[in-house]
Amino acid sequence: MITRTLLRLLLCCTVWTWLMSSSTTVFSQQPAPSDAQGQAQAKGSIEGIVRSAGTQEPVSGAKVEVVGKKFGAISNVAGKFSIKNIPAGVYSLKISALSFEPYIQSDVFVGTGKAYTVTIELRQNVVQLQAAEVEASYFRKNSETITSTQMLNSEDVRRAPGVQEDVVRAVALLPGVGVTSAGRNDLAVRGGAPFENLFLVDNIEVPNINHFGSQGSTGGPLSIINIDFVRDVSFSTGGFGAKYGDRVSSVTNLTLREGSEERFSGKANLSATGFGLFAEGPISDKGSYLIGVRRSYLDLIFKLAGFGFIPQYWDLTAKVNYRLDNKNTLSFITIGALGTVSFTNDTEDKRANNSRITAPAQNQYFSGITWKTLFGNGFMNVTLGRTYTNYTTSQSQFSRVPTTIGSNDSIDVSKPLVRANTMEGETSLRADVVLQATNALELSFGNIAKFASKLDYDLFVIGSGRLDQNGKQREITVDTNFTAFRNATYCQASYALTDEFKVTAGVRADYYGFLTKTNFVVSPRLSLSYALTPVQTVNVSIGRYFQSPQYIWLVGDPSNRANLQPIRVDQAVLGYEYILASDLKLQIEGYYKVYGNYPARVYRPQAVLAPAAYEDVTNDIPFGLEPLQSVGTGVSYGVELFLQKKLSEIPLYGLMSLSWNRSLFTGLDGAERVGAFNQPLILSLAAGYRFSNEWELSSKLRVASGLPTTPYITTQDRATATGFPIGTPDFARYNEGDRLKTFYAIDVRLDKRWYLTGLQLVTYIDVQNVTARANEASIQWKPQKATTVVNTALGLLPSIGVTIEF
Repeated sequence: MITRTLLRLLLCCTVWTWLMSSSTTVFSQQPAPSDAQGQAQAKGSIEGIVRSAGTQEPVSGAKVEVVGKKFGAISNVAGKFSIKNIPAGVYSLKISALSFEPYIQSDVFVGTGKAYTVTIELRQNVVQLQAAEVEASYFRKNSETITSTQMLNSEDVRRAPGVQEDVVRAVALLPGVGVTSAGRNDLAVRGGAPFENLFLVDNIEVPNINHFGSQGSTGGPLSIINIDFVRDVSFSTGGFGAKYGDRVSSVTNLTLREGSEERFSGKANLSATGFGLFAEGPISDKGSYLIGVRRSYLDLIFKLAGFGFIPQYWDLTAKVNYRLDNKNTLSFITIGALGTVSFTNDTEDKRANNSRITAPAQNQYFSGITWKTLFGNGFMNVTLGRTYTNYTTSQSQFSRVPTTIGSNDSIDVSKPLVRANTMEGETSLRADVVLQATNALELSFGNIAKFASKLDYDLFVIGSGRLDQNGKQREITVDTNFTAFRNATYCQASYALTDEFKVTAGVRADYYGFLTKTNFVVSPRLSLSYALTPVQTVNVSIGRYFQSPQYIWLVGDPSNRANLQPIRVDQAVLGYEYILASDLKLQIEGYYKVYGNYPARVYRPQAVLAPAAYEDVTNDIPFGLEPLQSVGTGVSYGVELFLQKKLSEIPLYGLMSLSWNRSLFTGLDGAERVGAFNQPLILSLAAGYRFSNEWELSSKLRVASGLPTTPYITTQDRATATGFPIGTPDFARYNEGDRLKTFYAIDVRLDKRWYLTGLQLVTYIDVQNVTARANEASIQWKPQKATTVVNTALGLLPSIGVTIEF
């Protein structure tokens, strides 16, 4: 451990020396000389399009200004604009147009390589006569979700310390999201489990957007979404509109950007986890393309670090946009990933550790083609999509050790502990219509139909890994396939009754053809927004949300399909928002969630199915492969404080979120216990400062209460009393053990940019957990020592990144 830490410190020092040597001084770096000084100056360009958010029609005559500079442009009849010969640097754009609310786009990075491409969507003013009175803001409103929603752009994600350019890790800094594990990006939102979250990518609902994702859930170690392709991210933790459903905790909506229509450009990237090549350019004068491929070097790092498990992945992302005419556009995306994990078992410790974890191989893709048509006062998107994931998971065969101490049970080492070879493929057809009936009234409605044509499950869990409520072994073998159909229809209306008061009401109906019990549900939603002043708003939302059981749960026991119903959540949110300045926002919210029909565990009557999908399969039954009944209940409530500063003429940016939360769930035994993701206090603080166009320093602090734990059975007397063997969790005391110690981590990142002729070089060093704190990740039974041990996350972890844009 000491040697590893010293090596990491040596790496940090080496990279730091390299960065320092590239300039005479770091934070007193002078800007590039101006033309007035008679010297050549690095210059670049900005290109983009301005659209109406309500109709998607191009906005002609929009004024686009570079804030604080004498550069600008006017959008043409197609909404396009171009600003050329701008000195390289970081800017903000102010966009204004008659009858629209002005908006300021921050984080516009102008380099000497490829042009910066931006898409701006302006919202119409409710009262046109007051357009001149509206002050431009860096913050955008989301018409579909009034409460509990934050927006991030790609730069917010890219430069966030410690998130490894992972969009899911970036949204985890926002209010209401708990800390699960330092090595994973599972989102535990407002006390809910990770399987309760919805992810959309360009209008396609994706079951899991991660490499090596957990089956039946949404988390994993690293997202497959390439941040270079992301335009912006909308993250809602409650009160989301009727358009979104079949999930009960959150919605993460990712919009991918469009490629450049002006010229070919490319990028090569070496990041914390891998390297990639990307290209973009025009398709005649009708559209554009983006394409990129990445390969991880985690296998090289893990081998050098001496780890016993070796992950490796590839991924491919491509997007094409093509205009059929001025009113009709086609876009196509495809994202695919290949991932494997192998083991080295050259030491006893490696063999023992590997015997407790699964070896997942995961191949997946999702693709879609979208037709967008405009009709004056509105637009329609029709998306045909396909998602597919092939999981091949098995327990390591090397040196498996019994979890039972003093037991006479024999262990058949020829059998794996668990095997899961599954394929889940689903085709969806989605249509969404938005009508701007008047300046004050917006109508939206749509339908999404999904047909899972390929649900194949070849599963096995050994009896010692699947004990019933009496401690009896219940080995399971499943070899089955089936199909499933589901459909959702929604409608929603947003109406501004006055300049200050806005009402949004909607209803959603979901049909689940693969359930035999309660297969049709209706979800009403209502949101109210009242502006106390032009910069202070009170928001209220109430609604009902449903979520169907995961497909793999249906095969966990012959009774599950008959017993399981959609999970139900009723949620109310009350919030206050204050725009302290054009670049500074304060938000305070309180929420209350009531769960019903939650899957309760027959074999663990003290618990509900959260978390579902265990990485250490020797601790409990994996993937929900057990009898379940939809009789669990729960409640979650809390208060959240959020403060965000956007990068502006003041070169300081950051955010602070503070959450107080409590979640309680009740299983089949009728006793109320704290939820598996109950963390009373969560604090996230991130801030950065741009010292010049070349240098940027940022840091992140995250503090959270430790997660609940369940004690292990450690004595023969306790084993006799419960019927469970020594070394297994004592579910009679479910979540009643000592909490893990408080999570605490500081990350630091330093960025440096070089502006060269026709080329831009971006480098960074990112150091996670600079205090080398050994944060507790879990408590595990150690059979070799017949006692429990505390697993800790990695300590100090430096990484570097280099990007070349041309």
